Amino acid sequence: MKVALLSGGVGGARFACGLVAAAGPENVTVVGNVGDDVEVLGLSVSPDLDSILYALAGLNDEERGWGRADETWEALGVVSQLGGEDWFRLGDRDLGLHLVRTQALGAGEPLSTVTARFARSLGLEPAILPATDDRLRTWLDTPAGSFPFQEWFVARGHRDEVDAVRFEGEAAPAPGVLAALAAADAIVIAPSNPYVSIWPILAVAGIRDALAARTVPCVAVSPLVGGRAVKGPADRMLARMAGGTTPAHVAGCYAGLIDALVVDESDPADSLPVRGIATRTLMTDLAASRRLAETVLGAAA
Repeated sequence: MKVALLSGGVGGARFACGLVAAAGPENVTVVGNVGDDVEVLGLSVSPDLDSILYALAGLNDEERGWGRADETWEALGVVSQLGGEDWFRLGDRDLGLHLVRTQALGAGEPLSTVTARFARSLGLEPAILPATDDRLRTWLDTPAGSFPFQEWFVARGHRDEVDAVRFEGEAAPAPGVLAALAAADAIVIAPSNPYVSIWPILAVAGIRDALAARTVPCVAVSPLVGGRAVKGPADRMLARMAGGTTPAHVAGCYAGLIDALVVDESDPADSLPVRGIATRTLMTDLAASRRLAETVLGAAA
């Protein structure tokens, strides 16, 4: 079964590992969010794409939930000492990837080509595609003002309640994205924050339309366990913008785009506008991620 996965955030990267284990690396295409990309110290950083790359390569830091394992921070220490921009933590190993990406983008290489080259260099078989090669940025409208995603999420610690999410930039799908959706036997939406991890992907011209016109099953995985986010502000955002944190509120974020929603066994799977499947969704290790992916693939069969 060929599967196209829409993914963002730590939860999406963890699920991608389970999906690759369950479906086989040759059968998986991951379409990653770029709405939270950011320029730091002159470097082009793609946090969600990097989380996918690091997780699939076994290089991610499971304890922190982001960045590379066995990281050191010497360069950032010098940046801080010199009064530089240190609010966005870039480790020494991580910096190497960003340096190469920034140089390649500056030479005119598109993000999709750079990402594919990184995947090959890390020995990864699944196709990893940015949703777009164009500049697309997520903005959050809050009572304290409007902020680009990383300023709101990292610099301000996502403490501001969110009234609306919007996207800056006219973006076309990266090469291969629409073809992957068209060729898939199933489309899966990872257990990611709908508003800031999946909606930026759907904001790219043609991707939402492709899901709406799908002829194959599309299954989403809820990012909530017992109505709460495992990590991050998804539950707060759903409560404020959707009116609650039940599976029905999650499904409402994907109205007309999904056929089924996989929810945690601690959440009610009835009274949904789509088919509900209850299982254990907490991805404590690769085995748990694989079991979840197998349930999702079963729902899409």
